[in-house]
Amino acid sequence: MTVTEVADMMRVSRMTVYRMIHAGDLPAVRFGRSYRVPQEAVQAIVSDTDAATGTDE
Repeated sequence: MTVTEVADMMRVSRMTVYRMIHAGDLPAVRFGRSYRVPQEAVQAIVSDTDAATGTDE
């Protein structure tokens, strides 16, 4: 997934996604000048966040 797709799915800004990548909180692979994030990693973070906040979306 692209950074923009991840940001849309997580409902955060692209800058937040970049910060998560650089902090090591979100695994990503760099292709040239762009990043790709495994969909499984995004789903794991979203499900962890949902479980912590008690939401069920």
